[in-house]
Amino acid sequence: MATGQLFSRTTQALFYNYKQLPIQRMLDFDFLCGRETPSVAGIINPGGDGFQKLFFGQEEIAIPVHSAIDAACAAHPTADVFINFASFRSAAASSMAALKQPTIRVVAIIAEGVPESDTKQLIAYARANNKVVIGPATVGGIQAGAFKIGDTAGTIDNIIQCKLYRPGSVGFVSKSGGMSNELYSTIARVSDGIYEGVAIGGDVFPGSTLSDHVLRFNNIPQIKMIVVLGELGGQDEYSLVEALKQGKVTKPVVAWVSGTCARLFKSEVQFGHAGAKSGGDMESAQGKNQALREAGAVVPTSYEALEAAIKETFEKLVEGGNITAVKEVTPPQIPEDLNTAIKSGKVRAPTHVISTISDDRGEEPCYAGVPMSSIVEQGYGVGDVISLLWFKRSLPRYCTKFIEICIMLCADHGPCVSGAHNTIVTARAGKDLVSSLVSGLLTIGPRFGGAIDDAARYFKDAYDRNLTPYEFVESMKKKGIRVPGIGHRIKRGDNRDKRVELLQLFARTNFPSVKYMEYAVQVETYTLSKANNLVLNVDGAIGSLFLDLLAGSGMFTKQEIDEIVEIGYLNGLFVLARSIGLIGHTFDQKRLKQPLYRHPWEDVLYTK
Repeated sequence: MATGQLFSRTTQALFYNYKQLPIQRMLDFDFLCGRETPSVAGIINPGGDGFQKLFFGQEEIAIPVHSAIDAACAAHPTADVFINFASFRSAAASSMAALKQPTIRVVAIIAEGVPESDTKQLIAYARANNKVVIGPATVGGIQAGAFKIGDTAGTIDNIIQCKLYRPGSVGFVSKSGGMSNELYSTIARVSDGIYEGVAIGGDVFPGSTLSDHVLRFNNIPQIKMIVVLGELGGQDEYSLVEALKQGKVTKPVVAWVSGTCARLFKSEVQFGHAGAKSGGDMESAQGKNQALREAGAVVPTSYEALEAAIKETFEKLVEGGNITAVKEVTPPQIPEDLNTAIKSGKVRAPTHVISTISDDRGEEPCYAGVPMSSIVEQGYGVGDVISLLWFKRSLPRYCTKFIEICIMLCADHGPCVSGAHNTIVTARAGKDLVSSLVSGLLTIGPRFGGAIDDAARYFKDAYDRNLTPYEFVESMKKKGIRVPGIGHRIKRGDNRDKRVELLQLFARTNFPSVKYMEYAVQVETYTLSKANNLVLNVDGAIGSLFLDLLAGSGMFTKQEIDEIVEIGYLNGLFVLARSIGLIGHTFDQKRLKQPLYRHPWEDVLYTK
């Protein structure tokens, strides 16, 4: 066991198993104490490398993350404290691995429930190699104004109240981490505060004992008195009794062993810690307190009298000239985290993204305010989900059914269209699904897919301005613009597109009004008089019928309809639908194990 001070203002630690809050509390303590360098040199997160962003005062810093203990120790040779936040299942193995590193001097094990046989092996190795184990089942330790382990001493407010941002004159050791926080406050009220405090942990076999740390404190010149808080169970306190009797401890010791209430119970009682179980008079709190008192420690008559005993002992040291007054300092203000400040109402911060269609902050995600469970329970389909996410309202069933029909009819149009061709070529080049899909989607535009948007836009403008089909078509001709949604490479007036007929039949059966579609049919009648291939195609049918859906449902204002058409909702419908087919073509090519595509020479006109 080390014989002197464990920590200093330059001590750095490696933190095993990333926990954001304990690390940030350590860094906040560093800033509070005026340290120039962070006390956490690196983080060990098995299986992960990189960096973690945390705050050092107002400055955001990146702390390296290593996947293995040996790699972290090699990268940070000055870090000699290993703070182990592993679970009880792996705490022993990782702690032993750390102890075997030549750079590691102190290991703190936070986990409870570490098997006692494993703990004994850790203790034996540490003592044989002059290293220190704090824990298991510990919150750690602290050197005031210099270094603290994990969550020791709790929040920054508690640390400031206990004046732990600067060193005092008292060395404190306890089995209990929770009671340590209480005693830090008590000691700060009646003395100049803590110099160093350690919670050894409540397990039956702690890595270091009360007497180990008391003997260390006795060798630290800045510590003028020692406070010990034990508890019933075990015989650890008797090693301290022997040290006192043998004169190994020359500084005043104020001690109290908690658990005196155990005698009020008729049967043996197991208290919170694994080691807090009285096994007879010698392990009772009363027996230990009596032994400590007889060995020369200051032992009050009750826990309530412990504060007065500490105060009296401290004042005697001051009167004897053994303690000089500590110069009080004002610690810096720790910047408050933005999220905390917002919740407390201290600040208001502008948002950077607005979302009105979905929310995943509650117990379950919502689409336009409709919980996911309702969507499933009420049997919503893809069309219903689109109506919520695109239009922010639940459209009537005939509307969502029409949307689904459009998606099905537009899902694919064979392997020869530009989008499918691009996707096939990309898939055959060995690219992944997303790359293949995107290559096809990038061809969607005015000449492929975009005609749905344009058809809706032009049909709406012509109908709303009361243009006759003749006036509409001829005005477009004068502008040199082909009528979107009219014309097909294969279909003719006597060979109509089956998809158009299906859409028209559904609309006439279910829509309350099909005025835009009927206008498109009138335009078709006029264009067919000019050429037999100038039929209403699927783009024109969807574009005009979507206008009827929006206007006939009664759920959209004229301004909203104009905005939907202008933004390009209908193009979005085509993108969504065609993605199904493009994904299919990607899978098809990969399933068929098709080789890299090369265009045939004979299909290229080479000119000089």
